[in-house]
Amino acid sequence: MIGKPIHLKIKPENVAKRVVVAGDPARVEQVSKLLEKVRLINKNRGFITYTGEYKGVPITVATHGVGFPSAGIVFEELAMVGAKAIVRLGSCGALVKGFKIGDLIIPTGCAYYPGGAYYQYLGEYVCTATSPDYEMLKSLVESAHSLGVRYSLGPVISSDAFYAEDPEFAKRWASRGILAVEMECAGLFMFGLMRKVRTAAVLLVSDSLVEDLGFASAEELREYALKAAEVALEALIKTQI
Repeated sequence: MIGKPIHLKIKPENVAKRVVVAGDPARVEQVSKLLEKVRLINKNRGFITYTGEYKGVPITVATHGVGFPSAGIVFEELAMVGAKAIVRLGSCGALVKGFKIGDLIIPTGCAYYPGGAYYQYLGEYVCTATSPDYEMLKSLVESAHSLGVRYSLGPVISSDAFYAEDPEFAKRWASRGILAVEMECAGLFMFGLMRKVRTAAVLLVSDSLVEDLGFASAEELREYALKAAEVALEALIKTQI
């Protein structure tokens, strides 16, 4: 692993140990409004990143882009300058019926297809465990309870090919107990286990592969995202690092 960030123009003194990450810079902008003393610390390559405070605790909010190859760069570079706990605040597509736009899913683990960036990290075609840090997962659940936010717990799958997903994809993975599909959690959880960084995620349902819910934009998800961000921030400030 390279020891100095290349894509994010960041230094240890301007990145907090506790970080919220999101693929969409619009969501990062939304979450930054929940922080005090907030300042923009990176806009290079579109990876918009802010650092501020939440209830007096330093927090960084960073854009990671789409898919693990992009997100992995951001996770690595944040860790290079001292990040110790990372929560992904993302969106997902439901694979089972009954979910509504804005519903919250807290992943307990994440499936993935081996190959690509996973092969490069693992060095062979294996399916390693990709699960969140237990203490952070527990803190997210407790925060959701204390804030009165409804949630579903269960595994999700990370897919690299957004437009290759079809009804058979949904049927196949739903039959395996998978609740939703997104693109980065498996990489985040694998990275966390390998780099000794605490990781977890909270996901908002933005669409469904099995029902016609439309596709919600970041602005349409704003109200739900801010509540989910509170869940993530409350969990992060309680996390021991």
